[in-house]
Amino acid sequence: MLSIPQNSPYPAHLRTSLAALRRRMASAAEAAGRNADTITLLAVSKGHPVEALAAAHALGLADFGENYLDEALPKIAALGGVSPAPRWHFIGRIQANKTRAVATHFDWAHGIDRLRVAERLSAQRAHHQPPLNVCVQVNVAAEASKAGLAPEDVSGFVAQLTQLPRLSVRGLMCILPYGASVTDQTAGFGMLRQLLERLNRGGAGLDTLSMGMSGDLEAAIAQGATLVRVGTALFGAR
Repeated sequence: MLSIPQNSPYPAHLRTSLAALRRRMASAAEAAGRNADTITLLAVSKGHPVEALAAAHALGLADFGENYLDEALPKIAALGGVSPAPRWHFIGRIQANKTRAVATHFDWAHGIDRLRVAERLSAQRAHHQPPLNVCVQVNVAAEASKAGLAPEDVSGFVAQLTQLPRLSVRGLMCILPYGASVTDQTAGFGMLRQLLERLNRGGAGLDTLSMGMSGDLEAAIAQGATLVRVGTALFGAR
């Protein structure tokens, strides 16, 4: 099991930043009339050393998000002996030739927007593992540079995913344009919430809105985020 050196700078820094982040989340939840305990903090740990993740885990964080397999797999191995076991979320774009590693080593895959990738994840998920939790990425701002489905294409795509036996379709995710105004944040996150509500009225049974990051988590929580993906506000700049 990985141990944290006594002279490591991570525990003190993380304790302070985590407390500040928890206060932000609690304040945003209170303003929205929500219980902060219903919002999962996903620690976006890409670009940070495994010692930082171990320190965060020791402070009670359980969910970690990674974008790159070559970086993530050694971290997963290094933290393989800690208890409780971390929950690993793959939050990057999944290449079709790397689906087996995601299906094998992760608990969640965010950003699903291609049926071929979803089919491979389902086929390659071992039967002794629980189904892989997935979120469908929606391009709410219609950015040409962003992945994700157009909102009008989501319903049919979700219906296709529910036919894949080794996937559990949990919800929707989005990434807003960098520097979006509070007005645009509210509109974008509100669009995702409304889309999830429409899908659930049709029987989709989704329970996850993966939206909000360091700079816009307040607007995301106000619009119903159940999972916020935070890196910089927690670990600092990479």
